[in-house]
Amino acid sequence: MKLNFSLRLRIFNLNCWGIPYLSKHRADRMRRLGDFLNQESFDLALLEEVWSEQDFQYLRQKLSPTYPAAHHFRSGIIGSGLCVFSKHPIQELTQRIYTLNGYPYMIHHGDWFSGKAVGLLVLHLSGMVLNAYVTHLHAEYNRQKDIYLAHRVAQAWELAQFIHHTSKKADVVLLCGDLNMHPEDLGCCLLKEWTGLHDAYLETRDFKGSEEGNTMVPKNCYVSQQELKPFPFGVRIDYVLYKAVSGFYISCKSFETTTGFDPHRGTPLSDHEALMATLFVRHSPPQQNPSSTHGPAERSPLMCVLKEAWTELGLGMAQARWWATFASYVIGLGLLLLALLCVLAAGGGAGEAAILLWTPSVGLVLWAGAFYLFHVQEVNGLYRAQAELQHVLGRAREAQDLGPEPQPALLLGQQEGDRTKEQ
Repeated sequence: MKLNFSLRLRIFNLNCWGIPYLSKHRADRMRRLGDFLNQESFDLALLEEVWSEQDFQYLRQKLSPTYPAAHHFRSGIIGSGLCVFSKHPIQELTQRIYTLNGYPYMIHHGDWFSGKAVGLLVLHLSGMVLNAYVTHLHAEYNRQKDIYLAHRVAQAWELAQFIHHTSKKADVVLLCGDLNMHPEDLGCCLLKEWTGLHDAYLETRDFKGSEEGNTMVPKNCYVSQQELKPFPFGVRIDYVLYKAVSGFYISCKSFETTTGFDPHRGTPLSDHEALMATLFVRHSPPQQNPSSTHGPAERSPLMCVLKEAWTELGLGMAQARWWATFASYVIGLGLLLLALLCVLAAGGGAGEAAILLWTPSVGLVLWAGAFYLFHVQEVNGLYRAQAELQHVLGRAREAQDLGPEPQPALLLGQQEGDRTKEQ
């Protein structure tokens, strides 16, 4: 790698709010989005909530002269909604579907049917390896009583682990998406502390856009004003996060968001604001790379957030076990009722009534059985994430007994020092 290596990356991210038959002005917004992306010619455009295959194919055809590489990450029943458009060839592609993603019986929320996931694409740019991730986590429907908090924390941990294990050969890591978490939320802190990713909004030298970088703002005509009532300036739940690995340095020169309206048409591209970041990557000696070293001062916030996440997953697991136990009692009662109906039908005393009650009784048992199996699966998913966190915390305690020098390597599992790069 040449010592004077320098590369500029222009990144675009948007939650497109592309729900067929439900999202307002979807076709018009997709058309204007395509015009905007062609005009700006970003290096990468990473999109969420492109739920319609027709919308993706439309964008792919329209953007093909500017973004010859494209991919739609499909999963679940209605699809993950994730897609990417790249000016550069995509070398590798893969995705991971989150283990936990809400409840199938909460049909009005619909997250479970989408199969929320994280998509990964690998680009080789002038000899540099870029791992770009796009994701969309479970929505927060009620901040005061968030029944999905444990699932979202588990997703954040699964996302952090996926990035950690798939980016070991990367020189630069980029994560874009709708995390559905405020910057101070547990899952967001867990993700950033464990991966070492930097927030483009906080790191940029030049910011333009909505106040505090918020990505859902009251000025947006598609946003529910009732939901944003506790947040008069809006909320920031969409992110561009990045880091460089040993031998490289990355900085955010400029970061911009849309501000709730289109000055030319009067309506925004989505109910979320778009994010636009200009990143600069340059070569630097390994010892000058801030992401390859972690001092003792950085250990404390990481340990605190790991313990808090472990506790939250435990609370979610207790709730899931309660529902599984409740379902098992319903199954038992349903089976007893079926047995009683069989006896009555055989005796002939109340045969007609027994036959009428047979179908709903069978339906109750089947429903309770499906409910039981789902929550048992939920318990196992939460247990797995909690067990991984428990292992990390155990390794941290071991590291404390070995002295201050090896602790960061043991705790964070970093392997940059074992890698050799072409200089």
